[in-house]
Amino acid sequence: MLFDLIKLIRPTQWLKNGIIVLALVFAGELTHIGKIEISIIAIIIFCLLSSAVYTFNDLIDKEQDRQHPLKKSRPIASGRIKTGLALVIIILFAGCGLVGAWFLNLHFFYAALAFLGLNALYTLWMKNVVILDVMAIAISFVIRACAGAFAIEVPASTWMLINTLLLAMFLGLGKRRHELILLEKGANTHRKTLSVYSAQLLDQFIAVITASIIVIYMLYSFSTEVMTKLGTTKLFITIPFVVYGVFRYLYLIYREDLGGSPTHVFVSDKPILITVFLWLITASLILYT
Repeated sequence: MLFDLIKLIRPTQWLKNGIIVLALVFAGELTHIGKIEISIIAIIIFCLLSSAVYTFNDLIDKEQDRQHPLKKSRPIASGRIKTGLALVIIILFAGCGLVGAWFLNLHFFYAALAFLGLNALYTLWMKNVVILDVMAIAISFVIRACAGAFAIEVPASTWMLINTLLLAMFLGLGKRRHELILLEKGANTHRKTLSVYSAQLLDQFIAVITASIIVIYMLYSFSTEVMTKLGTTKLFITIPFVVYGVFRYLYLIYREDLGGSPTHVFVSDKPILITVFLWLITASLILYT
């Protein structure tokens, strides 16, 4: 039972909430101990909210998940976790997360509410609307990035939000493509939008988003506004890490048939891990030395 409960709340997916610290890093507050502590609290709160969202999604999608070769083993779809217990977990985690958000600050609380509301809307409706399904997932990452800025009371960088949106759409489209190829003719029984998507269409979307990520990041790195705000002209040094990371992920999607779980890819693929680590170290050195 304990193993199933842990599997249900998906702690491995909490890695996504790490995006909350971007505001801390790029606002120049990484040396401020108090704001580091607040960011950690904000991450914990969003981990609680995320687990409530995952449980709600699994509860609503239990019938569709039973048609999926991998998702059919999830605790609710397999029947190991009953509906009543799942509802208790949703209320408990969402309630604790919102109470914590309220005590942190009002703007962060609104971001937490928006995150829950968007994900509930996604589960009940938006996941069945082509293109909008991927955009909804991407916007949930943007909300996380905004929440990180609200938590430590700094302005949310427009460049950061645009880059977050594009990267999240890139990962979301890769996931849709993986589902389409994996499920083949049975794709529409698991997710309605998969009957509308095609591999060729998703390939075109991915190509557009890939180019956009690289161009926008380059523009961000050379922006006079950013240089003035951050006090450095050397952020362009981090461009090769971004280019390699995006191309490496494309390789994993198209040659290794991965992409179904971006979180799994990030924690299991050593080149991706090293690239993210080097990007963080290089950006931190540029910003703080």
